[in-house]
Amino acid sequence: MTFTEELNRRRTFGIISHPDAGKTTLTEKLLLFGGAINEAGAVKNNKIKKGATSDFMEIERQRGISVATSVLAFEYKGVKINILDTPGHKDFAEDTFRTLTAVDSVIVVIDVAKGVEEQTEKLVKVCRMRKIPIIVFINKLDREGKDAFDLLDEVEQKLGLTVTPLSFPIGMGYDFKGIYNIWEKKLNLFDGDVKQTISEGVEFTDINNPELDKIVGEKHANNLREELELAMEVYPKFDKETYLKGDLQPVFFGSALNNFGVKELLDCFIEIAPTPQAKMADNRLIASNEDKMTGFVFKIHANMDPKHRDRLAFVKIVSGIFKRNTNYLHVRLNKKMKFSSPNAFFAEKKEIVNESYPGDIVGLHDTGNFKIGDTLTEGEIINFKGIPSFSPEHFRYINNADPMKSKQLAKGIDQLMDEGVAQLFILNLNGRKVIGTVGALQFEVIQYRLEHEYGAKCSYENLNMHKVCWVEPEDAKNNEFKDFSRVKQRYLAKDKDGQLVFLADSDFTIQMTQSKYPSVKLHFTSEFS
Repeated sequence: MTFTEELNRRRTFGIISHPDAGKTTLTEKLLLFGGAINEAGAVKNNKIKKGATSDFMEIERQRGISVATSVLAFEYKGVKINILDTPGHKDFAEDTFRTLTAVDSVIVVIDVAKGVEEQTEKLVKVCRMRKIPIIVFINKLDREGKDAFDLLDEVEQKLGLTVTPLSFPIGMGYDFKGIYNIWEKKLNLFDGDVKQTISEGVEFTDINNPELDKIVGEKHANNLREELELAMEVYPKFDKETYLKGDLQPVFFGSALNNFGVKELLDCFIEIAPTPQAKMADNRLIASNEDKMTGFVFKIHANMDPKHRDRLAFVKIVSGIFKRNTNYLHVRLNKKMKFSSPNAFFAEKKEIVNESYPGDIVGLHDTGNFKIGDTLTEGEIINFKGIPSFSPEHFRYINNADPMKSKQLAKGIDQLMDEGVAQLFILNLNGRKVIGTVGALQFEVIQYRLEHEYGAKCSYENLNMHKVCWVEPEDAKNNEFKDFSRVKQRYLAKDKDGQLVFLADSDFTIQMTQSKYPSVKLHFTSEFS
């Protein structure tokens, strides 16, 4: 296959939603349709309790939520699909925001009963800002929920989208009969008893055909005809170009748990979703069909396999072909590096790949060279933009609960901070370690992972801080900065990279500090230089 053919058959997308909307279940079912797994994790019997394939960390299986983005690749009808299943919980939104820099399109999952929820609004806002093409999947139709038109209105109003339904439900909840696939002009009937089989649609080009009354009943058939007529009048006709620009969002209805409506979504997705897109670097736009390889690190994961203590940097290939055992420039370190075992992913299963193309996600074994946002090239000095780092909002002192394991604790903290799970600050005054996170639940995840992956125990003490500010003095030798350092010494610390930070207890403190010491600039992210 030529480079252009490989490029055109790739689709890289993220799945986003509020917790419990069924995002991980949808991921599972997409894998099931792609033939990547034989049985979904939602299938539970008394002897085996499987977790979802994409939730491979032990804590995710225990709590039933995703706390890290997982990467899954599979082939479907000759198309290479890369899915990034993101955490829905707001405490792990930082991971999701970073992942959105590595996708070319997204599928937003909405619960039919709850409608649009807070976390979905935040994530869709980011997608709209970046003009990422969006497909909406309204899930759990086999449960009682809101009316289809009410849901479409809610999606338009709360998320600011322009929607067009490409499938439409027949009934809902206990009265759910199936969906009419507008995209393929097919009727799919729902059978609640057969949860694990894949229903084949019946061709139905003319919904006025009296045959429809026999199949779903006269009442449902008439309702469907009226609703489809109304939908055609109210909503714009689907146009692929408008969708790809991020200005029109197709909507599908279904029930991921019951494998219903998922195949329709996938079949349409591979036809309309964008191929790998160009990405902006600091000095130019990098097109995906350029010859030279470029890529960036959007995620780091320690202990993909706890037995081997391996640490992987996830790299999104932007242009060119990434080849095994080839020298590439690590731009930040200005150092040539080659990789003997680059990995492709299937949840925690990995396989070594010789070549990867734009859109692919490659896992590189890392001994501590990579940070989130790092760029790899064939020699060009560029840095990709827009990989966010957030100022923490929750702070706690971290203490060693087992003095015999201080080395393990130090190593564990070091590696987990590189992942971007949280940030570490060491106080200048007494050397105490402070952990800062975006969400409170991350403290629990850190504690759990330190114990189960590194054999180290920690305890926390509350620290009443409002925000962390990175300090940039105009002149480190002037009297104003010296005075600032003396007066604020109790609140000064160094971050993991040795940059000076100021831990402020309120917005008022930040304002007062800025007016008193105008030559000392305070930043809310570490990337200000």
